[in-house]
Amino acid sequence: MNNINELYNRWLAQPDLDDAVKAELVSIAGDSDAVTDRFYRDLEFGTGGLRGVIGAGTNRMNLYTVRKATQGLADYLNASGLPKKVAIAHDSRHNGALFARETARVLAANGITACMYPRLEPTPALSWAVRYLGCGAGVCVTASHNPAKYNGYKVYGADGCQITLEAAEKILAAIEEIDCFDDVRLADFDAAAAAGRIVTIDEKCLDDFVQAVYDQRVGDGAGIDALKLVYTPLNGTGLECVKKLLKKLGVTHVTVVPEQEKPDGDFPTCPYPNPEIREAMQKGLELCDKVRPDLLLGTDPDCDRCGTAVPDGKGGYRLITGNEMGIILLDYICRTRLAQGTMPADPVAVTTIVSTDMAAPVAKKYGVELRRTLTGFKFIGEQIGKLEAEGRPERYIFGFEESYGYLSGGHVRDKDAVNATLLVCEAAAWYAQQGKTLLDAIEALYREFGYYRNALCSFAFEGESGMHTMQELMKKLRANAPEDIAGYKVESVVDYDTDGTGLPRANVLEYHLDGGHKLMVRPSGTEPKIKVYLSAVGDSEAAADAVNAALAKAAADMMKA
Repeated sequence: MNNINELYNRWLAQPDLDDAVKAELVSIAGDSDAVTDRFYRDLEFGTGGLRGVIGAGTNRMNLYTVRKATQGLADYLNASGLPKKVAIAHDSRHNGALFARETARVLAANGITACMYPRLEPTPALSWAVRYLGCGAGVCVTASHNPAKYNGYKVYGADGCQITLEAAEKILAAIEEIDCFDDVRLADFDAAAAAGRIVTIDEKCLDDFVQAVYDQRVGDGAGIDALKLVYTPLNGTGLECVKKLLKKLGVTHVTVVPEQEKPDGDFPTCPYPNPEIREAMQKGLELCDKVRPDLLLGTDPDCDRCGTAVPDGKGGYRLITGNEMGIILLDYICRTRLAQGTMPADPVAVTTIVSTDMAAPVAKKYGVELRRTLTGFKFIGEQIGKLEAEGRPERYIFGFEESYGYLSGGHVRDKDAVNATLLVCEAAAWYAQQGKTLLDAIEALYREFGYYRNALCSFAFEGESGMHTMQELMKKLRANAPEDIAGYKVESVVDYDTDGTGLPRANVLEYHLDGGHKLMVRPSGTEPKIKVYLSAVGDSEAAADAVNAALAKAAADMMKA
């Protein structure tokens, strides 16, 4: 505790301390729990960069933690052979523009050119800009779909993917050598801009990004102009690029959810702005009852995730899960490209270990090699890079993850909700030509391949004690593997934190159960949560859902400290 108090007092004593940071520190004086929570650790820098609650202290997102991370990134770049140029973007979150500006100031002071989007833009547009501009790295200031109190700092490599494990370790080593007050170089923004060390990314870069997405069209576009959409950017960054794309596609019947149209870091209509969550899509669903569209599309604040709802045939709308949409799009892309003669030789699709097992029989039907990666779209991006290095980038046809992430081309190396908008509209129009909806599509696929049903249980563990609890729970599961879960025999266990899985080590446990069911346990890399992924297969939706309901109860018992 002494060290924590010393840190607290040192921060409070800094001359010219940011007013908001100072006010927060003063407000918690004498509150040992509040002080400890802010200073018991440095905000963790991993392969996703930084993500945390906005506020004062070493365990918060603020000017000083952002500057420190950027100085570490600058030191890493200057010690490497990578281009001394970094692309920067931010979303609608609180302090997003400020953190982007501070990032640029630190980079400029270290002799690195900072290329900034002039306004908030989607994460995939940042991934695009890194390669388009020939940068050595990229930074996107975003906490993706987290609640409003969070912000984050995603770091991208020169390939447009989020940084590798190796790069993250090197950047972290550099960060750990830095004192956030004494060791950070900081340029005057206006002077650096005048000297050309901070530059604005021009409109052509963004327009070319939208064109690159448009170039990923799979079908002939028949019927797409008849589509009627409701769209929500969830008060984030998606509106500009999605509208530009829809205009190119010829989709003119678009109604934007008015309460969620403008960027707003408070996310006033949905405390958790994640299109995976029904509450986030509720305003859109209410508008659907009035407008009666063919599709409801929702993109998260940094526009890398896309959620969809379609008419349920009973007067309402049904949300399509991330896994279901992944299967719909995989099937649509395969059947369309085969029909049009555009399927490459030796096609490859990529998904993650926690995404639906239904991808395997669908890929097999079309003669597509299915590759599975660790959780995180950067691992899908790495597979695209490997194919590119082999001189066969055209082999990649589609990648998806269960958390509403999709990508059908190598134009970017991260999930892309603008690209997903294109694919969903195409698929919906194709089925509409046959008098069917996307709900009809997934039902037909279930009947063909079996009812693969997936569910996710999240268990939150807040604060320092929560972090220790998570560690102990994972340790306990490794030491005492269950013989059965919910009455289903555990046939095998895969511990991804060991060698021999064919994948990099990761803190994930996978239990294969009799009947073809599966349960996976994974601590989140971005939130204080343990996520338990449930997977069941049956001859009906009800049968598979009943299995998952039993597995969910068992998961809750497993997560008791």
